[in-house]
Amino acid sequence: MKKSYYEVFREDLKEFREMTEKFYRKEITVPEYKGFSGGFGSYAQRGGERSMLRLRLAGGEISQEDLEFIVKSTEKYKIDMVHLTTCQTVQLHNLTKETVCDLIEEAWEHGIITRGGGGDFPRNVMCSPLSGVEQGEYFDVLPYAKEAGDYLLSFIGKVKLPRKLKVCFSNSKKNETHATFRDLGFVAKENQKFDVYAAGGLGNNPKFGVLVAEDVEPSKILYCIKTMVDVFTEYGNYESRAKSRTRYLQDTLGAEGLKKVFGEKLQKNFGQESLDIEVTGAAVAKKAGNFSFSSDILQNDRVISQKQEGLYAVSYHLAGGKASPDFLKRIFEVTKEMQDVKLRLAPDQGMYIINLTGEEGVKVLEATEDGAKTAFERSTACIGADICQQGIGLSQSLLSACMERVRKENFADGVLPAIHISGCPSSCSAHQIAAIGLRGGKKPSEDGPKNAFAVYENGCEREGEEQFGKELGVMYEEVIPEFFAELGHAVAKENLTYTKFREKYPERVEEIAKKYV
Repeated sequence: MKKSYYEVFREDLKEFREMTEKFYRKEITVPEYKGFSGGFGSYAQRGGERSMLRLRLAGGEISQEDLEFIVKSTEKYKIDMVHLTTCQTVQLHNLTKETVCDLIEEAWEHGIITRGGGGDFPRNVMCSPLSGVEQGEYFDVLPYAKEAGDYLLSFIGKVKLPRKLKVCFSNSKKNETHATFRDLGFVAKENQKFDVYAAGGLGNNPKFGVLVAEDVEPSKILYCIKTMVDVFTEYGNYESRAKSRTRYLQDTLGAEGLKKVFGEKLQKNFGQESLDIEVTGAAVAKKAGNFSFSSDILQNDRVISQKQEGLYAVSYHLAGGKASPDFLKRIFEVTKEMQDVKLRLAPDQGMYIINLTGEEGVKVLEATEDGAKTAFERSTACIGADICQQGIGLSQSLLSACMERVRKENFADGVLPAIHISGCPSSCSAHQIAAIGLRGGKKPSEDGPKNAFAVYENGCEREGEEQFGKELGVMYEEVIPEFFAELGHAVAKENLTYTKFREKYPERVEEIAKKYV
């Protein structure tokens, strides 16, 4: 972060402490505090007795120095829960008033700011998690994501957006960050340029993005960001929060109208602004690979060969991204003496430990053995209604119940897909584009409203194949684990993976679901 931003935002923390103390003295309401604290990446948890803090980590990258800070902070303040978010950030939970005020200042001093981590601000910039080390990527987009993250901070305190603005970068067709349907997405191309998509988003009234610019030189990305801010502030809805996201610009302007307005303002900014950037590329691991361990380590499906010869990344996924902080300490202790090793958070709440030699990879594998063993265990879930003020469904509890039930059947890996569970229509888990997604709510019963989840299937995020899942109906929460057990048996009986089963019998998933909705 540039020093000028640091000084400006550092002064804001005095007001954060004052407002937080007022909230815990019950002098301001939960909604009043939320409207203020969200801009600092902090919210009161459900019940108003504890707080959470969201660390802003551009591109989801955590250096060894940042990891050490997070680990020491969890120990110093006895933090008992860490949550990895689908926007590639780290959330620290169950914080007291004193802890959240002290910790936000200490994070600032370390260089991890939280400004704009929530509220009506530019949010954490997302990036393909293996950018720079992934074989087959078009080019390394992480340096541009970091430049974008720094630039977006310049709008905080100067521009009032109608609502939040999410910007992301994708390095391949996998489209892990959903660049083709975010507020603003930069999609890398084989010709070393970007296509730019705007005004997409999940949640209520979901929309895929509009292709507003093609073949943009990477050095020109900040002009596109400035243009998106200009369009959003001029045409965005400041009256209705429900319609204050960029995707509603497609309703008011139309897709072609949006593209026209964006193009005109982009050309204007090219003529009036000076926003060119020069990026030489991310720092590449300088160490040489150790080939003596290569043949053994590659037998593990959690190991990915990097494009740097002899170096590897190890994937690690804790279901739902929620855990005690012990796992971060384990990773830190095993990697702290390893040169150039970094963590990369993934949009599915997993992570990668990158730039490992074969010998180092073996050690990291051993330290992360408690991670997911199957695709189903690599499922994603929002934090849930027991913590989130907006939540309706208990996402984490449901995922735990489903995993417990499915483990009893001992299905082979791939028989069930990774599922995505959102506790409300906000789609924080991206349930709408999952192979199977669930969205929390309530359903009438003879005993009154009961916890339930709408079920979606056959969504897809991949660039060029994007589609929203079809809603199959609403299931009571208590029957959902059994639904997955029956579905797993149907797939296993055919000796197929879920993906192949869905392709061969496209109607079967819905048929099984009908018994439970």
